[in-house]
Amino acid sequence: MTTRWPTGFTWGVSTSSYQIEGAVAEDGRKPSIWDTRCRTPGKVANGDTGDIACDHYHRFGEDTALMHDLHIPAYRFSVAWPRVLPNGKGATNEVGLAFYDRLIDGLLAAGIEPWLCLYHWDLPQALEDLGGWTNRDIVGWFADYAALLARRYGDRVKRWATINEPSVFTLFGYAMDWSAPGQIDRTAHLKAIHHVNLAHGVAVDTLRALVPGARVGCIHNRQRVIPESNSDADAFAARKLHAFWNDAFPEPQLNGVYPAALADDLAPFIRPGDMARISRPCDYFGLNHYGPIFAKADPAALWGFAWGGAPADAPKSDIGWPIFPDMFRDELIDLSRRYRLPIYVTENGCGGRAETGAEIDDPHRIKYLSAYIRAMRAAIAAGADVRGYFVWSLLDNFEWGSGYSNRFGLVFVDFATGKRTVKASGRWFSDLIAGRVDI
Repeated sequence: MTTRWPTGFTWGVSTSSYQIEGAVAEDGRKPSIWDTRCRTPGKVANGDTGDIACDHYHRFGEDTALMHDLHIPAYRFSVAWPRVLPNGKGATNEVGLAFYDRLIDGLLAAGIEPWLCLYHWDLPQALEDLGGWTNRDIVGWFADYAALLARRYGDRVKRWATINEPSVFTLFGYAMDWSAPGQIDRTAHLKAIHHVNLAHGVAVDTLRALVPGARVGCIHNRQRVIPESNSDADAFAARKLHAFWNDAFPEPQLNGVYPAALADDLAPFIRPGDMARISRPCDYFGLNHYGPIFAKADPAALWGFAWGGAPADAPKSDIGWPIFPDMFRDELIDLSRRYRLPIYVTENGCGGRAETGAEIDDPHRIKYLSAYIRAMRAAIAAGADVRGYFVWSLLDNFEWGSGYSNRFGLVFVDFATGKRTVKASGRWFSDLIAGRVDI
């Protein structure tokens, strides 16, 4: 017996430009903020960089063929802003633009639908030197960038995402120094939140104007925030973290208001008409979800909270992330009721550490994916309007501050040689899509 899914349900895999492409100094590409961070001592595990990563820039044809062989129907990827606009604005780079032409054409020839994300964290360093997301001018720069991609690829790409996980890169990049550009500054964090929201809004309008039939959304990382203890201080910390993590972007983008817990902080940066520019009609809600977050009070931290630890007896992945599929089910149901938009799960996956060898057996990943996909099916049965599910990730890749120590791929990558080997989970996911296995 095979699992029945809604008609037109989309299965896919996700990646991002900096995490897989490599070729960071080739064919006119200039540095991103992650190139800079990787060269800052102590910021990335083992001193790893994205200089080569999976070498997807040179091996994209092989990766497309892998997806075709696995019968993957859809592929979410991002464009590297500094590859197509090396200075972030101004002169374009034809060689960089042509790379994505070849990628998109290859996907379509293989029967794979391209899902293009404008921004997955690799801001051109040239724009960071001008203030980056703290400079309100970036709203116009992002609109121009969106227009460039829309005009270039809109004849072939109809599925668009504006920004990936804005809550993550703003909180980690401007309040915790866990991500590029590595600031810990209250004003910078608040400005970045507001300018990212504005950039999203203008990008939605730009894509609609230039791409007939475009389906546009934003991708949000949402999960329950749980106090580490029963103390009032930890409860307050969890509420504050929830506001930044879960509500600072969907609420203004879809409801036209900032959450009450942040409204006073953000008020000084809002100009007349801003909220209308942010709250533009979206076609779907992109959800990235892995597991819950545990929060604790930390008076020394910028906003008074810090990451807490999951209970010792909580189920965890090999990299220590808590596994609670029922919370995934509940999140899908809540989102569907709250925002009344179709939901695409644009990332979900399981990290591991000790995967080596020519034949990769990863039962922990199959177990995780099975549990979360069952939870998604339960959410759909309860009325959640879930239209698709993308695994993170197609390939083992550069996992930001963890470097290459965490592996999320359905395909094993030998980073010394670039050789790809499909894992058991990759075969399992292919069989699931084809209806050859049930969950």
